[in-house]
Amino acid sequence: MMVERMNAQTEWPGETLDLFGPRRNAFSERYHLTRRGKLKRLGQITRIANQFDVVHGLTPVKMRLMLEALGPTFVKVGQILSMRSEILPQSFCDELAKLRADADPMPYQTVVDTLSHEYGRPVEEIFSHIDPTPLGSASLAQVHRARLTTGEDVAVKVQRPGVRETMALDVAIMRSIARMVTKMVSTAQVVDLGGVVEELWDTFESETDFLVEARNLAEFKRFCEPYKYMDCPKPYMDLCTEHVVVMDYVDGISVSHPEQLIEAGYDLKEIGTKLVDNYATQVLDYGFFHADPHPGNIIVSGGQIVLIDLGMTGRLNSQTRGVLKDMIFAVAKQDSPALADGLLRFAGTEANPEDYPALLADLDVIVKEFGTVDLADLDIAAFLTSLTSMAQRHGIEVPSTVTTVGRALVTLEGLLDEFIPDVNMIQIISDHIATSRSAGTMVKDEVKSLGIEGAKALHGVLAAASESKVAMRMLTRGQLRMNVEVVGSEEPMRLLSDMVNRLTMALIVVGLFVGSSIVYYAGMKPIIFGIPIVGFMGYVVAFVLGVWIVLDIYWKGRKSKKR
Repeated sequence: MMVERMNAQTEWPGETLDLFGPRRNAFSERYHLTRRGKLKRLGQITRIANQFDVVHGLTPVKMRLMLEALGPTFVKVGQILSMRSEILPQSFCDELAKLRADADPMPYQTVVDTLSHEYGRPVEEIFSHIDPTPLGSASLAQVHRARLTTGEDVAVKVQRPGVRETMALDVAIMRSIARMVTKMVSTAQVVDLGGVVEELWDTFESETDFLVEARNLAEFKRFCEPYKYMDCPKPYMDLCTEHVVVMDYVDGISVSHPEQLIEAGYDLKEIGTKLVDNYATQVLDYGFFHADPHPGNIIVSGGQIVLIDLGMTGRLNSQTRGVLKDMIFAVAKQDSPALADGLLRFAGTEANPEDYPALLADLDVIVKEFGTVDLADLDIAAFLTSLTSMAQRHGIEVPSTVTTVGRALVTLEGLLDEFIPDVNMIQIISDHIATSRSAGTMVKDEVKSLGIEGAKALHGVLAAASESKVAMRMLTRGQLRMNVEVVGSEEPMRLLSDMVNRLTMALIVVGLFVGSSIVYYAGMKPIIFGIPIVGFMGYVVAFVLGVWIVLDIYWKGRKSKKR
């Protein structure tokens, strides 16, 4: 799963993880990773793999159970793989989509000890009461309802002790193994699996640092202010640490209980429509969005849709948002070149597909398959999978943030299909794009587009002038040569030859008439029938040639019609 990205390479430059080597680096020192610890964890992974008899193959169910047994890191890997049908068969992807990070609750005393350690003082000085029964228990953290000594009703999210170090150990091991395998076996599949590990590596730091989630809550709270129907819990920043998040407790009804929502007087279609429209605003207008909108993270309280658990978010810059909008319109218009342009803009200036016609042909297939169906029947998961797989075949790298959007939309679509089936997500997003572009915005975008195209045209003119200067220098020196090759069948060449011959004869006829007329008015002798004999002969020849041209055009025209 993608979260708000943090570049580990920037924080730890030159980092290289050697699985069995004694060398320690900043990352290993920060998480207390040792060679002995790596070997011990590798032994645990091996034992669990042997328990599920991976040597003789895995069924989809066995693979899911094995990943759950391996712990939170591998659960995350399974969740990522569930959206990568180009790596795993669809049956495996469907089963891995059932992965949840649920886990057995940790003892209440462990929660209290962790809070005391984080704050450096007794919990009684901060909380007047903590409910011993957790609201939820996941593989990464556990949530309890509590009350602050100042009277606020809060939810306290506590990270499991040692889970961060275990995840760091797992990621380090997987990254090292992926590097070794990539060197030994150079296949597209292995490289892509390495990409999955890198994606996990990029997300690890921010997902296990609860201060990131606290900042996400604060930012999303500000985003929700203009929307009376949308909200999220308020974080108490002075009580949040790397391992603890304290936020407002929100009591509501999960969207996974539609019957309860109906009983409480809510309109399911209105909830679904507002949820999707606001999500389109997050992704396409604001560029900061909830990356895991599953039913457990969405509740309705006091007439508001409340998004909780902001540990997983995504960000899109303005350029990426613009490209996404253009690609959505391209699919709707069945415009393969525009869709190809969007993909190449994602890849950057270095993008240069080896076979551009083949790229367009593949996009034609995708556009015909998905662009011609009704929006209600569009399978967005299949569309995104087809598009990303096709891009990879042509060496076009789709940004991971876009993959995050895809997974989030698929999650949201699944939620709507199961609990609010009357809401058409794609239609709402399309309408949002169409209505969000005001006249002023359209003019601004058009001016910007013209400016960009004008700059490109200017550079093209300057480049052409430079090339023409070289060509003129070569021409004046007699060094310029031109090779012309006309590609086609013999028939077009024959027709062209006939046209040239007729034009030549017509010019001769015109010349004879003009010349004979000049002789006539000059009164040259001898004269026959009142016309100088030279002019008379010119008129006769011109007449005969003219009749021949007319007859030739007529007969050849009839032959072509018979064909």
